[in-house]
Amino acid sequence: MLKTNNVYFFDSVEFEEIIQHYLDNGKHSLANKAVKLGLEQHPTSVVLKLLKVELLIFEDKLQNATTLINEIEAIAPNNEELLIQKAIILSKNDKHVEAISTLNQILAVTDDPADIWSMVGMEYLYLDDFENARLNFANCIDVDYEDYSSLYNVVYCFDMENNHEEAIVYLTNYIDSNPYCEVAWHQLGRQYFVLNRFKEALRAFDYAVLIDESFIGGYLEKAKTLEELERYEEAIQNYLITLELDDPTAFVFVRIGECYQKLNDLDAAAKYFKKAVHEDPLLDKAWLLLTNLFQEEKQYQKALYYIKKALHIDDSNPMYWRKYAEINLKLNFYEEAVKAFKKCLNLDDLSLEIYVGLADVLLFLGEFEEALKTMIKAKNTYRQFAEIEYRLCGLFLLTFKEKYALIHLKNGLAIDADYRKIIEELYPTVFDNAKVQKVITNYLKATE
Repeated sequence: MLKTNNVYFFDSVEFEEIIQHYLDNGKHSLANKAVKLGLEQHPTSVVLKLLKVELLIFEDKLQNATTLINEIEAIAPNNEELLIQKAIILSKNDKHVEAISTLNQILAVTDDPADIWSMVGMEYLYLDDFENARLNFANCIDVDYEDYSSLYNVVYCFDMENNHEEAIVYLTNYIDSNPYCEVAWHQLGRQYFVLNRFKEALRAFDYAVLIDESFIGGYLEKAKTLEELERYEEAIQNYLITLELDDPTAFVFVRIGECYQKLNDLDAAAKYFKKAVHEDPLLDKAWLLLTNLFQEEKQYQKALYYIKKALHIDDSNPMYWRKYAEINLKLNFYEEAVKAFKKCLNLDDLSLEIYVGLADVLLFLGEFEEALKTMIKAKNTYRQFAEIEYRLCGLFLLTFKEKYALIHLKNGLAIDADYRKIIEELYPTVFDNAKVQKVITNYLKATE
């Protein structure tokens, strides 16, 4: 009919099957055409109208869908599919309580409640009512023990309520009735893992991968658990199994690298960190681990090489610039460190460590005014911090503003008197200032 523009008669059931076929295959444009043709031939068909409602909802034409729903409701007020579509519209309009009420109407009359319980459960999730959501998903599982989607949702609700012990009881009971369910063993292992009961978690993950030898999630969780038990060689073997079962991922390469690092096999660790950055050049954790590895070994030139490569790929990552600053300080490249700290601030990394690091390097370079401006900016963000007050004291003295220096010295003493040694360390030329010593002495006497 579509190709020839000829009109053939189809039974309404045949139109329903055609439309459903297009919907199942995601061909909504063709489904719309079939609905239009179907309603031209069968204008009173409730089922075809409901399929049109479904399409309108998919296209987010909720007002049109609601109008059509009201028309159908006048003809078939207790139609189950009508009530489902009505509930979906209510849900999309954030009227979750009304949606639940509508779905409960269906539960009172339906012979197949499982799908409705699942929908009710989702509505309760939208309301953050995890207990009622869990009870509805649990009803689905009582009807169909292989409804793993509902099983995941039940466990999710336990997680959101932090009821891990109750989750263990539920999953244990489930496993008693369905002992060869790798999903249940996997979820049971996760609950034990959260509670730091790693030996029990390992046992559960062992069962999961015994039941399904291609269960990648089971091997990953088992490997993470073995890491917690400091059984790093075994953890590596399980991570390697996942690489055989599926395409390699940067996450797995990173975990293997960290295991080798804990085994003090730094060459192997570096090898896998390099694989991780090759697999996913935007994974900042991998670049930082690779850089840290050489930094900890005091191979600063190599560390600098890798952090530069990371910055070449993504120069808007403040963590890279922070690390770049650290390494340049170790290499006595102070101008580069200043550049890096300033870049962090430009990228909204306004942490106290960045302000302090920048001010201290500027101080070392003799740029006192610039260092002072930096600490004044820090003071605007961090009000009561001894690190800032004592630095302001020293910098004001170096710039011959003694009055302000003494004010900040008193502030620093009030916050943390013991930390005053920072003045002697950073500003030895001004520490012996008579007025500074007098303020310190008077404060200490007053607090004895």
